Amino acid sequence: MVMFNHKHLVSIKQLSVEDIYTILDAAESLKEISGRDIKKVPILRGKNVVLFFNEPSTRTRTSFEIAAKRLSADVVGFSTKGSSTTKGETLIDTVRNIQAMSPDLIVMRHYSSGVPYMLARKIDIGIINAGDGINEHPTQALLDLYTIREKKGRIEGLKVVIIGDIEHSRVARSEIYALTKLGAQVTLSGPPTMMPVQAESMGVQVMYHPGEAIQGQDVIILLRIQMERHSKCLFPGLREYSSFFGMNKEILKYIKEGAIIMHPGPVNRGVEASPDVMDGPFSVVLDQVANGVAVRMALLCLFMGGNRD
Repeated sequence: MVMFNHKHLVSIKQLSVEDIYTILDAAESLKEISGRDIKKVPILRGKNVVLFFNEPSTRTRTSFEIAAKRLSADVVGFSTKGSSTTKGETLIDTVRNIQAMSPDLIVMRHYSSGVPYMLARKIDIGIINAGDGINEHPTQALLDLYTIREKKGRIEGLKVVIIGDIEHSRVARSEIYALTKLGAQVTLSGPPTMMPVQAESMGVQVMYHPGEAIQGQDVIILLRIQMERHSKCLFPGLREYSSFFGMNKEILKYIKEGAIIMHPGPVNRGVEASPDVMDGPFSVVLDQVANGVAVRMALLCLFMGGNRD
């Protein structure tokens, strides 16, 4: 019997090593459902999930919806656009009204950091953080852990480099917390203006030249430039960024045999990576997307179903 006693998932920090492996193992068991002719099981029949997204999303929102429907849960989509928040209703009142309709779980993405954490202290139903501002994106980190373990056989002891806009990336923060917790060695690389102050205090190494940073690395995670979150220009332009920090054939000369390249999406082709890299033999980007459904199925089961065999 699997014991999983969390009500909310707001941060990778709250999960123990055992919790993370419980989620990954559950995802591995559930992944085969997506390969069936009839992709549906009654595990969460009668349960209701609200997808509360007030920031654009393609992969996260769609995969949560597909995951819920494959488990036979009912799904309600909700966004602040067109809701009563445009009439002056506060966010907490909106969520309390949703709670009064008795859903079983809210999956929330919000442009402000800390919102899922704040709401988790004020409402009775569970919340899964699907990305909050520049703070965290725990479910993306979990699906990336699953993909790494699937491709490399383990996580502990691997060398992982994260390249790009580290400072503004919620994915990077969750990845760092998760990877270091599971015993991976993490290196950060990117423009100095996009590197967190005192990044080394997070238990990682910093190398500013990506060609040097990828040498000997088992996993390379590329990040999108968070243009919508920049208060000022932090680099000369996209062309310069691509020349110095983009993954291309020139930099791939330094890549370790058997290494994998990942990206949480959306990908700016020709900026973070050239098309031949994204579509090349090192890329596992589409595997990440497929695994996202399995991991989110596991999360819905564990957070809505309680203890399960």
